Amino acid sequence: MPAITYREAIRHALAEELERDKNVVVLGEEVGQFNGSYKVTEGLLAKFGPDRIVDTPISEAGFIGMGVGASMLGVRPVMELMFWSFYSVAFDQILNNAANVRYMSGGLINCPIVIRGPANGGTNVGATHSHTPENVLANHPGVKVVVPATPYDAKGLLKSAIRDNDPVMFLENTILYGNKGEVPGEEYLIPLGSADVKREGTDLTIVTYGRSVLHSLAAADVLQKEHNLSVEVVDLRSIRPLDIDTVLKSVAKTHRVLIVEEQKPFASVGTQLTYMIQREAFDELDAPIHRVTTVDAPAIYSPPVEIEQLPNPGRVLKAALEILN
Repeated sequence: MPAITYREAIRHALAEELERDKNVVVLGEEVGQFNGSYKVTEGLLAKFGPDRIVDTPISEAGFIGMGVGASMLGVRPVMELMFWSFYSVAFDQILNNAANVRYMSGGLINCPIVIRGPANGGTNVGATHSHTPENVLANHPGVKVVVPATPYDAKGLLKSAIRDNDPVMFLENTILYGNKGEVPGEEYLIPLGSADVKREGTDLTIVTYGRSVLHSLAAADVLQKEHNLSVEVVDLRSIRPLDIDTVLKSVAKTHRVLIVEEQKPFASVGTQLTYMIQREAFDELDAPIHRVTTVDAPAIYSPPVEIEQLPNPGRVLKAALEILN
């Protein structure tokens, strides 16, 4: 399989779906003439034209609202947010209207919209541009939430998201855009709501998603090489729907759990996971569930301090050893 970047994998998914379905359109700030703020949409305007690749004003409330309305009429919009931090100005459009329209219409109206863009810290852009809102989004029935860690997952999940009849929130990571991974040349889909065991092990389960998957795999390598400890890494990939069965199967094998997420600790995705694991697999646990999260403060502007604020391999390694010892 050819190795391509995370950025290219998303672009390939967009191009394939634009080619496949004339109702798919891409809208957002600078997605067209500028080729995308992160060059994800590079070349798409030249190939598909301005009716399918649409530059919007700097008004998330406006263009997200337009996309929600268009999706109710049969269009399949893929909306790019320059930062997911800006979703808050379109909170009503996304989480009040898009999330509820199928329910409110008695199943008569679908809202097949995808909203995608980066949601992460670690790039020294400050507290107002570094949010990870997957927990807030997932708290609203009616939306699906996806956070891919690899190019392979990003492409397969995005294609499934575009074909889904519900609103799908697709959270990427600017630090991952340049990462390379093997991606098949032929078409493939990854179902939403399917976790993936990125590494098998017997001594500890790390449940994680997004960029934290890479930190967890790095820590697992050290634990194997330096401590002869076998760690299983479960990548959720999808926050809602959540594949809790894969998580519980792993817990039953290792009996110890560490949750790693780039979230603030209070009311995070890990908080929900902790409840679900202890509720369904309490007797399987040989130790309390531990978490590694973002330190509970607004995103720190200083680059070296921000590195320590976020999950990193060192923090994951330390937490894993505390559980195993």
